[in-house]
Amino acid sequence: MSQRSCLSVILAAGEGTRMKSVMPKVLHAIAGLPMVAHVVKAAEAAGATGLALVIGHGAEEMRKAAQKFAPKAETFVQEVRLGTAHAVLAAREAISKGYDDILVMFGDTPLIDAGALAAARQKLAEGAAVAVIGFRPPNPTGYGRLIEKGGRLVAIREEKDCSEAEKKIGFCNAGMMAVAGKHALRLLDKVGNNNAKGEFYLTDIVEIAGAEGLDVVATEAGFENALGINNRAELAEAEGIWQARRRREAMLAGVTLIAPETVYFSHDTEIGADTIVEPNVWFGPGVKIATGATIHAFSHLTGATIGENSEVGPFARLRPGADLRKRAKVGNFCEVKQSTVEEGAKVNHLTYIGDARVGAGANIGAGTITCNYDGYSKFFTDIGEGAFIGSNSSLVAPVSIGKGGYIASGSVITESVPDDALAFGRARQKTLPGKGKELRERFASVAAARKKAAE
Repeated sequence: MSQRSCLSVILAAGEGTRMKSVMPKVLHAIAGLPMVAHVVKAAEAAGATGLALVIGHGAEEMRKAAQKFAPKAETFVQEVRLGTAHAVLAAREAISKGYDDILVMFGDTPLIDAGALAAARQKLAEGAAVAVIGFRPPNPTGYGRLIEKGGRLVAIREEKDCSEAEKKIGFCNAGMMAVAGKHALRLLDKVGNNNAKGEFYLTDIVEIAGAEGLDVVATEAGFENALGINNRAELAEAEGIWQARRRREAMLAGVTLIAPETVYFSHDTEIGADTIVEPNVWFGPGVKIATGATIHAFSHLTGATIGENSEVGPFARLRPGADLRKRAKVGNFCEVKQSTVEEGAKVNHLTYIGDARVGAGANIGAGTITCNYDGYSKFFTDIGEGAFIGSNSSLVAPVSIGKGGYIASGSVITESVPDDALAFGRARQKTLPGKGKELRERFASVAAARKKAAE
């Protein structure tokens, strides 16, 4: 089957009014990725060599989004919605290119598994003209039933048209199917609209193909594969299923999740074996974690790279461009953005590091901030290897701290510091004996006078 060409036609023209959103339904995200992009990924994993997106509502927005997750996809607009077969035929130009297999999928079924698609394609490779993907829901009420005889699929019967015996069938239509490319356009063109809604139904090709003596079969996928998203509640349900799958994959790959149900991955999270993730951690897009790291509780990471045996959190915020090298540490209530924390460096607590380099083995004291923004432009702070930055220091960029430099606590540093130098950037302390008591008494007197006046 690997030599067979395949076109995936993904129907994504629905308005999704039940989502209560101005955004096209299929652009709502699961694990940080539009649900239709999950469908695209499954199609590609199943061997699709071409992609055709059939769009309608929000067509321009859909095209722009598709440039990110499916830059090679062709887009076709279904101007008027006249049923699923009509939607597939909107991609007639792509279908006519002579692909061996045509996969018909839906943009609102983000949990479809590549294995289910590959199984349907395999049936085409074995000689079937049509392979319909079926599933067994806990309750089949409302679903079209797959009617089989002698190992062949003879019809897809909507529940309202089922006999009492057929209603007892638990094998239902998931909506997706694979069609042999050499038959696809002919079968689709034979679909009529002689029904109550006057629409062209894709399911009709089962009986059309059967009447031609072609082989039509059904394959079975898990219930989750067919889960369609129509509203926000179903979106959340799909997110939960996706996360559960990903957590299990991570744990089976050697990652320790202390409380799996509280950890949320992004669609592209990469996490190495022997990493420990404590409860309530959020991975946004673009996070890569090497082996042996520890991510402590309540940390939020996006666009960050974490080196081997590094430590993050608890309550740490790593923003895009954060790059922690081997054995680096970013501790509690710290934020790092667009900065490199080199091997063995420590940013322990209550600190902001932005647009900076923290050299290997450097120590950043509590309350330190890099002042990287003047309201108009960003500036860089370079902290050398082995430098020590005392607590509550402000490094006003652009500025550099040399190798082994030592910054006294409470300093505001506005000029670069040479290697191994000690820098103070604070006013000289002045102590006035007895003035503290005098000041308190004066403040108390003023407060009492105000209170009396108010009475």
